[in-house]
Amino acid sequence: MPFRMLNSKIAEAQVLPGQTMFSQRGAMLAYTGQVSFTPNIQGGQGGLTSMIGRRVANEATPLMTVEGSGTVMFGHGGHEVHVIEMAGDTLYVEADRLLAFDGSLQQGTMFMGSQGGVMGMVRGQVTGQGLFTTTLAGHGAVAVMAHGGVLELPITPQRPVHVDPQAYVAHRGQVRNKLSTALGWRDMVGRGSGEAFQLELSGNGTVYVQASEEKL
Repeated sequence: MPFRMLNSKIAEAQVLPGQTMFSQRGAMLAYTGQVSFTPNIQGGQGGLTSMIGRRVANEATPLMTVEGSGTVMFGHGGHEVHVIEMAGDTLYVEADRLLAFDGSLQQGTMFMGSQGGVMGMVRGQVTGQGLFTTTLAGHGAVAVMAHGGVLELPITPQRPVHVDPQAYVAHRGQVRNKLSTALGWRDMVGRGSGEAFQLELSGNGTVYVQASEEKL
C-alpha cells in the first residue's frame, strides 16, 4: 500500500527505487530520504499524444513526477484527502481532484456521453465539469481531494444511488451515470427545493461523495 493517512488532510507515500508516482504540482508538504520532484509537462502518462488529448479535453492539471527512495507527505489547500485502492478496475475522477497516484495506473480521458448519452453530456455542462473526465485503470492507489471528507456508497443493480452533482467526487466499476431532473413548476417560479438535478448512478460499483456541495 503506497499511501498511509497521517490525518484527514495529509497522506504519506512510500517511494521505492525504480517506481514512479505522480502528484499535483506543489502538493509535497515534507519528505525523508532521497526523493526528486520533476515538473511533468505531459500531465501524466502516455506521451505526447495523451498530453494533447488531455489538454483538448481540459483534463490537464499540472502534475509532477516523484521518484527516488523515501517517504513523501502530500496535501493541498487544506482539503480532506481520501485514498482509493484500485484492484484492476477503472476510476472516473475529475483531474483537479487528483492529489497523487501510482505511476503503474493507466491514465486516460473519457467522453461523458459514453456513459450517460446526451444526459451525460448535459451533466458535464450543469456541473461545470465539462464534456470529459479523467480515468485511472489497473492496480495501485489514488489519493483524491474533497471538501469535508468522503463517503463511499456501494452501487448495485437493485440499489442505484442518486447524488447531488456538486457533491460527486468520483466513481468506479461497471456504472452508468446520467443526470435526472425533478424540475417542476415550483422551480420555474423560484419555489423549488434546490435539488432540481441529481446524478443517478446504476450498475455495479462505488460512488465517492464529499460532505459538501462546494467545488474545489
